[in-house]
Amino acid sequence: MRIIREPKVYLVGRQTTNDAEIDQFLADHDVQSWQTDTEIAGQKLCEVAGRVCYMSFVKPRPGGNSTYLDRILQVGHGSVLEHAVWNFIFTGVSRSLTHELVRHRAGFGYSQLSQRYVDESETDFVEPEIIAEDPELHEIWLAAMQDSLAAYKKLVDGLSTKLADMEDKTLRRKIARQSARSVLPNATETKIFVTANARALRHFIELRCNEHAETEIRKLAAAVCRIMQKEAPNLFGDYEFVDLDDGTQSTRTAYRKV
Repeated sequence: MRIIREPKVYLVGRQTTNDAEIDQFLADHDVQSWQTDTEIAGQKLCEVAGRVCYMSFVKPRPGGNSTYLDRILQVGHGSVLEHAVWNFIFTGVSRSLTHELVRHRAGFGYSQLSQRYVDESETDFVEPEIIAEDPELHEIWLAAMQDSLAAYKKLVDGLSTKLADMEDKTLRRKIARQSARSVLPNATETKIFVTANARALRHFIELRCNEHAETEIRKLAAAVCRIMQKEAPNLFGDYEFVDLDDGTQSTRTAYRKV
């Protein structure tokens, strides 16, 4: 049993553009020379989407993609950002966190580890920092995790014996695990695959990388923000980090609720 105190974020997927089709669209509409200076597909697609709204390809203002998207953020034309999409895997997060995470519905897609099919006998647990820093509270918490894990194992074994006559072994394991998981706490570590567009990610960052958000999800949102600032700086570069008293960070931006 490992104790985890920091989430981990894997950026596992990003878009590509079909430049030949974009060029064909432009040619079909008598646009001969438009081009953008970004090679990041999400940023390019947001610019193309925005320019389609006003057919502003012929005489674009100077400044390139960065200036264009900065203007989009200024005026709050957030629907344009919905066309840029990324895929992540979050690990080292608790079930408590994912209960909050999946409340973000618009612009998000989720696929989470199933406790009905995955054996949690060797699961890890996520410990809140405020408990971890206090030796006495840490021991109380640790004992609770150990007790719940021991109870889970005993229940799985007992249910497996109870259902020994069931011919379908897969179904037998599923029934045992789905029933035994009821004793596992919110601190149980989980893994979740997340797909989100740029507008949804900005909303997530502004709500969860905030001093009023719960500490664990604030750490996750900060990690996502740092990744996206490197991945798509023209869409996420406006965020600034602010140090908080508890050692974590929140973000601030002039372009809220895009």
